[in-house]
Amino acid sequence: MPNLLGVTNPVPGHDNANVNRNIPVSPSDTRIQNAVDPSRVSRPDNRTERQDSGDATGAGHGLRYDSNFSTFLQRLMDTPGLAQTMTALLAGQKGMVVTSGMEEGIAGDMAALLNMLKMDQGQLAKFLMSQAASGNRFGGALFSMLREAYSQTNSESLRGNILQFLKRYSDYSSSQHIQGNLLRTLTRLTRAIPASYGSQLLPMVSQLEELLNGGNRAGALKLLQGTILPFLGEYTSRTNDMGLSRTLISMLALDISRFENGGPEGLLQSFHQLNGHTALRERLGGLSDEALLRLINNSGFARAADGDQFASQLAKAAHQALQGGGGNEVQEAFRNIVSAFLINESVYMPLNHVIVPLDWDGKMMFSEFWVDPDADGNLKQGRGDRANTVRFLFKIDIQGLGFFDMVLSCRGEQVDVQLYCPETVSHFSQLVQGELSRIFTDHGLKPNHLQVQAMEQPLTISGVFPRIFEGENSINVKI
Repeated sequence: MPNLLGVTNPVPGHDNANVNRNIPVSPSDTRIQNAVDPSRVSRPDNRTERQDSGDATGAGHGLRYDSNFSTFLQRLMDTPGLAQTMTALLAGQKGMVVTSGMEEGIAGDMAALLNMLKMDQGQLAKFLMSQAASGNRFGGALFSMLREAYSQTNSESLRGNILQFLKRYSDYSSSQHIQGNLLRTLTRLTRAIPASYGSQLLPMVSQLEELLNGGNRAGALKLLQGTILPFLGEYTSRTNDMGLSRTLISMLALDISRFENGGPEGLLQSFHQLNGHTALRERLGGLSDEALLRLINNSGFARAADGDQFASQLAKAAHQALQGGGGNEVQEAFRNIVSAFLINESVYMPLNHVIVPLDWDGKMMFSEFWVDPDADGNLKQGRGDRANTVRFLFKIDIQGLGFFDMVLSCRGEQVDVQLYCPETVSHFSQLVQGELSRIFTDHGLKPNHLQVQAMEQPLTISGVFPRIFEGENSINVKI
């Protein structure tokens, strides 16, 4: 037992009160494990809050424990090039679809996907507008008004109600996706738990599918909350299963919460709370519940999402490939594509992201671009009287030519362009610059500064859009 009270006589040379009292502790002393360093905070498990530690693969590549957004930016920089991967996949599979090399399912999906890429100028413009509309959930007059009201008001109550309405609208507009998640997660659960429990869960999943297909939202929610969740909770308490089923149940609970939150009743209730504020009541102009639902269901986002055949076909082909069809090379390519999509479409990204794949005159071309509609922050800071700057970053991969980077900044009619091209194309920089100037002029724009030069290294998103590092423009969730 330790001598906490010091009631015994001290042994000469072994007085605990004097041990190590005068010995300085140096953080650089390798004989001392986990030495205290006043300049940083250490943890008992050696996990720190530093970017350059905790990683055995090399400095600067460790996981960030101080911020989800910093981790997101780090993974974004390490993500394989989506443009190169997509172009290589589509160009390489043209011959394989015609001949052999892929299973029947994935070959049919790839053939259908390739047929969608054959576009003329009019079809390309329509496809581009559809992509932009399907990627902007909060577009239109209603959300512009709410965005303006949020930036101008000092009322925390009004801001909270606007955010609550937007959250419910996000879940309401994602109802089909959430319902699919519920069925997919429950189907996986029937295989992840023992057969004795899975056989009991399977009829519940079938019943849920019938209710969802029949549009009985209240019945589906009652089944989920009153039968399925208690059954899974009882299974967990009996078996103490800490494996895959626990993860799936957590995902299921989250989707059930979103499914409940996205009901039309909750959406209308949050809308009524907005009508309670005088500042919004006048702007809404007495919009009825029926008119609100009609406006949301017929919005550009809803129509574009329903008609986005390319995204549906790409997801179908990716599903077939990731299930093992098409071989290892096709599977790895789709894995990189899906990973890049998930990162680029992250909720942390304060930019719009659009992809443009097409077969132009027999040559495959894939482009993706990011847009900052308020590059100078004028709209966000309420400086609507100033000319707004819209900045684009294009990444283009053209079969037979190579990889291009282009930064385009547009302020009113004034346009600035920096084009970085392969070495073989840079010899024709004056010709390219002249053609770009002609194209902009023909479309009523005034080219102010055009620069065409050889690419030294690909541009990074954070380098072109440095404002995404600012705290007010990002979501910085502490762990």
